Amino acid sequence: MSEIKSVVRSSLGLAAALALLIFPRPALGQQAQQSPCGDEAHRQFDFWVGTWEVSNAQGDVVGTNEISSILGGCVLLEEWQSAGPYAGKSLNMYDAANDKWHQTWVDNGGLLLELDGKLVDGNMVMKGRRPGQDGTEVLHRITWAPLEDGDVRQTWDTSGDDGQTWTTQFDGLYTPKE
Repeated sequence: MSEIKSVVRSSLGLAAALALLIFPRPALGQQAQQSPCGDEAHRQFDFWVGTWEVSNAQGDVVGTNEISSILGGCVLLEEWQSAGPYAGKSLNMYDAANDKWHQTWVDNGGLLLELDGKLVDGNMVMKGRRPGQDGTEVLHRITWAPLEDGDVRQTWDTSGDDGQTWTTQFDGLYTPKE
């Protein structure tokens, strides 16, 4: 029995040593410097990070939105709460392999919206398709535009004709919440 325990211990030690060779860990103090998401492309959407009061085009406050950088700066977490019972969350990340940003939005109304896009002239623009209420495909386009005063303008447009014409569903101004 002690021979079996000795063989098991030796095998576990060998497996641990191999794991360290195959998956080396950075030395203490180097981990923060070697973040896989520390480059400029991963920082393109950081202008949206913060706690925001959101107003519609008429100037009425329609909700609050908190955008946090999580998972070592690799992901932005959006937490939306409307002035009413509507709430939603999204995960946003830069997909380096495809050189584009991705957002997955879910809400308490059962909506799933997946968008992809990139920075265009300083604005984050993402698009995605999903069936509309009548079953026909709808193209969604959401644009986040950083403004000179630190605010962010978000517009959400939809198209039923593959982007030939657009209808604005939401036009919101994000102001930093005090």
